[in-house]
Amino acid sequence: MFVKNKVIVVTGAGNGIGRETVIQLVRKGARVAAVDLNNHFLDETKSIINPNERTLSLHVADISNRRAIDQLVLDVIAFHGQVDAVVNIAGIIQPFIKINDLTYDTIEHILNVNFYGTVYLTKSFLPLLLERPEAHILNVSSMGGFLPVPGQAVYGASKAAVKLFTEALSAELEQTRVGVTIVFPGAIETNITANSGVSIDIDPAVRAKAKSMHPSKAAGLIIEAIEKNIFRVVIGSDASFMDKLSRLAPVYAKNLISKKMAFLLNKKS
Repeated sequence: MFVKNKVIVVTGAGNGIGRETVIQLVRKGARVAAVDLNNHFLDETKSIINPNERTLSLHVADISNRRAIDQLVLDVIAFHGQVDAVVNIAGIIQPFIKINDLTYDTIEHILNVNFYGTVYLTKSFLPLLLERPEAHILNVSSMGGFLPVPGQAVYGASKAAVKLFTEALSAELEQTRVGVTIVFPGAIETNITANSGVSIDIDPAVRAKAKSMHPSKAAGLIIEAIEKNIFRVVIGSDASFMDKLSRLAPVYAKNLISKKMAFLLNKKS
């Protein structure tokens, strides 16, 4: 499905991969409904694009609130008249602490945003997508959705749920005109930690050695997946490597990531 002249809903549109996806979609001729919890961030995204009045609509919404999503659907249709694709990028991580130290409120919040937010957007817009000549749903999981990361157990569980939900959805929609993509990003240069209310004390030298992809490149791969109807996309050399390793040698992969994350957990203990 070529994105030109299509109406595409993008969550997490205020920063990071979501913002870059909105920017590139508009540049390719799409009309975008940009969704984020933060109005200031959405305004920043709009100021970068400087679109005409019918190209971009801004929607402040809590994706973990089902009633808010019901209203979002009405608002998007009122502005654009149709919806051709939904791109679920919004997500948050958890504090880098072990399950034993996580509060139930934090656990529920992570699951509500990452999993239920994706489910709400997908299910609420799906009837409209099924009416279109062609449409697409793209959900962003994570490398943590297939690789057990200590200190991110609930985040990983939420992204694993997104993975299986999206894969089953693809099977259900196989005989329809709605394409489905699941995306697994590795390390991307975004503000997800700060936006999640999480602080990470990492030595600058260690951070400098980390191989992170710029969000603009990740956004380009996301749009390519929509246009080429690619089912599964792994973004980043780290995610590609661990994707293969976790299937070939799952215990070794678990131990490897545990060693890499040990310094963070030790600081929290």
